[in-house]
Amino acid sequence: MTHSGEPVIRVADLKKHYGDIKAVDGVSFEVARGEVFGMLGPNGAGKTTTIEVLEGLREPDSGVVEVFGLDVCKHPDSIKQRIGVQLQSVALYPRLTVAELVDLFGSFFDHRVPAKQLIDAVDLGERANVRSMNLSGGQQQRLSIALALVNDPDLIFLDEPTTGLDPQARRSLWDLVKGIQAKGKSVLLTTHYMEEAAELCDRVAIMDHGHVLEMGTVQELIGRRFKERAVFFDTSAQLPSQKLAGLAGVTRASQEDGQTLLYSKDVPSTIGALLAMADDLSIEPKNLGIRQATLEDVFLDLTGRALRD
Repeated sequence: MTHSGEPVIRVADLKKHYGDIKAVDGVSFEVARGEVFGMLGPNGAGKTTTIEVLEGLREPDSGVVEVFGLDVCKHPDSIKQRIGVQLQSVALYPRLTVAELVDLFGSFFDHRVPAKQLIDAVDLGERANVRSMNLSGGQQQRLSIALALVNDPDLIFLDEPTTGLDPQARRSLWDLVKGIQAKGKSVLLTTHYMEEAAELCDRVAIMDHGHVLEMGTVQELIGRRFKERAVFFDTSAQLPSQKLAGLAGVTRASQEDGQTLLYSKDVPSTIGALLAMADDLSIEPKNLGIRQATLEDVFLDLTGRALRD
């Protein structure tokens, strides 16, 4: 925990099964006040089920699940007044305007933020009287976040908030999340973008098959699993990873999305051996480069598959 005070979320040994499917199987974590906490995992990892339990949409089979120190099963109404939820799929009344939707959602809560203040905060002031069906994808995403903030929540759930957005719109939403955190609020975020997790999250939990595989800051996760740098180049059938794994300095080799990665503790020796092997085969590694290990390397190492899968 990098922030002081009582955690706003406490989950201990959470389990949720659907017949033989163990959607969540013993998950434990805490989210501190003022922290942006990220959850990463392939489809089916258990992220959505975990979040839906926290939001009071599903009942857990067992375990401790507390928000603001309250049991989510015993105090759902009190918790819902203090949280904001932005869903991955935005379904809005298409013929209502931005201002009308903010007013409608605000009516559901005891405490609310003035509509104009909220609309301006998500940079939709000029679109306040435009029907939601006429908004662009990025504007609809910003509106969905505005609706999640309508009750001035202390904890916000953002589920894939920038999926499908262009880079400029994505970075605009990043600034919005940072602004939310700057006000002392907590955010639980799921994302398919490694760069987004690294940019926004104080800590990250990587999930797969209903379990938390690793948890910590991005640098902690990288440091635990990688002391090496990555040598990369376009995959070639003449240079299989099984053969490359035996090169000087290489600790592991993998292939993903048309690229071969050699994790090396001695980069000069690895590159020398690679070029010698390629020369013997009369080929040249294309787009050869070197980089530090990243969060995506950690994810691939833990799950064996890319996050987009």
